[in-house]
Formats: sequence, C-alpha cells, structure tokens
Amino acid sequence: MKAIVCRHWGAPADLVVDDLPPPPLSRDGVRIAVHAAGVNFADTLIIKGGYQVKPPLPFIPGFEVAGEVMEYGANVTGFRPGDPVLAVMSHGGFAEQVVAPAANVYPLPADVDAVTAAGFIVAYGTSHLGLKHRAGLRAGETLVVHGAAGGVGLTAVEVGRNLGATVIATAGGADKLAVAADHGAHHGIDYKREDIRERVKALTDGRGADVIYDPVGGSVFDASLRAIAPGGRILAVGFASGTVPQIPANILLVKNVTVIGYSWGPFRTLAPEVMDASVAELLEWLAAGRIRPHVSRTYPLEAAAEALQALLERRSTGKVVLTVGTT
Repeated sequence: MKAIVCRHWGAPADLVVDDLPPPPLSRDGVRIAVHAAGVNFADTLIIKGGYQVKPPLPFIPGFEVAGEVMEYGANVTGFRPGDPVLAVMSHGGFAEQVVAPAANVYPLPADVDAVTAAGFIVAYGTSHLGLKHRAGLRAGETLVVHGAAGGVGLTAVEVGRNLGATVIATAGGADKLAVAADHGAHHGIDYKREDIRERVKALTDGRGADVIYDPVGGSVFDASLRAIAPGGRILAVGFASGTVPQIPANILLVKNVTVIGYSWGPFRTLAPEVMDASVAELLEWLAAGRIRPHVSRTYPLEAAAEALQALLERRSTGKVVLTVGTT
C-alpha cells in the first residue's frame, strides 16, 4: 500500500511517500480501505516530536480516516465488507489501508461522502465534548471562539450555536470572519484590527463571556483572561500560536475564573462512554443538517507535506483533507 512515512522528527517537507505492506489485522480490528484522511494541526506536532504521544519511528501520521470496511477481526461484530465508515486513529491514517480498533470505527450516515466524513470526527468531537461535557456550556450563555475559521474553531462555532449559546467569533481578517458567520457566529471580532477584550465587553454590556474556547494560546489567551465574565470558564484546547501561556493565578482568584485543560484523544480510554455519546449526537446532527463540515481544500495523498504546510501557514479555513485513489 502507498503511505506517508515519518522517518525522523522534522517538518512536513521531511515526510516521504513509500510503498509498505498493509498493517496486520488484529482480532479487535477493522481493516478499512481509506478514501480520505483528515489533516489536523496535531499532525504537524506529531511529526516533529512535539505531540503528547511520540510513536516509535518510523511511523505513518494521520488521526482520522473515512472509507469502506474490507474485513474485520474475529472479535468484531456489527460491520460488513463494503460498509462506509469513519474512524479515529492514534496515528497511521495517511495510507491506503488502516486497521482501526472496532471501538473507534463509526458507521457513516446516508449520503455523507468520504471527504466530508474524513474531516469530521476529530474537529467536531473536540468541540462538542469540550464545550458540552468539559465546559458545561448552557443555552443562553455567551461563547467566544478564538481561531473561529480554523479546523476546530469553526466546529466550535457550530456546536456552540446548536447548544443555544450566543457565539462571538474571533479571527484574522474579514474573509475568515465571513466563514464563521456563515456557520452560525452571531458576532465577529477581527483581532488584526480590534481589541478582543474591548469588543467582547462591548458585545456583552460590559459583563464578559461565560465561556471562551481557545485553541490559540499566547496573547489571545491573555486577552481571554480579561474578556471572561466573573465565574466564567476558559477551555484551553491548544496552542496554535506556538506560545504556551503562563496563567497569573491572581486573576483567576479575583474573578473566580476556571481554566479547563482539555485534550480530546484521552477520552477514548478515560471515558469511552462519554466519547461515544458525543459522537452519536454529532452524527445525528450531521444527518439532520444541523452542522455543515467545511472542507476548504483537498490534496492527493502524495501531497500530504504540502497540505500540512498550508495548515501551518494558516492558508486554509475549516478542514484540509487528503484524498486517496479516485475519491
């Protein structure tokens, strides 16, 4: 099979295209013919050794795929060859075939194509479980979403809207704010031209936001501490800015603010029932048209390095997806 291989820690340009034997089928695994694979910011971290988990070298990156079931292990039930599915992986998705644990494989709703599905589970799962389960976002609250036109940010806009919140999107430029507005943001803040704290205060009659979703970190997180309402919650999702903020505890104390550390992946083992319930609701929303995954660009599998570089340079909105074969 054709696959994208990371042989040593480095940049996207260091990845190589190789022909490898397909992975062996495990008793609890499902072999999937991959039609599309989602590209995530975490892929740029894992290939340089900056992710929380470091696979042994060499390895195949890629956290999410969509395709068709080829076969399954002796302990697996509920699937048939040819079934359209999506799956979440610890790595290995940038390849023509994967073997995923059956517990991480989900049937696709009717009429959802592989490209849409491949860009779905990680970003939407991150936002849904984070906002609903970790941050406890409630209807009627005000939610600020930073990086609101990016891969996870845009899904947070949609999830927040579906949970009944008033959504304030922040992004760099009018074009990106227009994408966020098209996906449900009630208000937009262009952080290149506007002060985040002042605009959030103005939009909330001086009170501040109840929940802030922050995949950016750095100076954006500093602004969040000053834009959050007393008793509010900041969900720390990631640090796309490259700067991990240092939190002054005196601000947390004075404003009774909660900063919530959050990583979606560990819920697969820490609380699989929570993740399954989250994915089930998201698939219902997807089938009902309540969320609209936005794939801004596709690349062939062989161009994975180019796709990852585009993500690093913030040249995309929503999701970037690799296509495999004729998909």
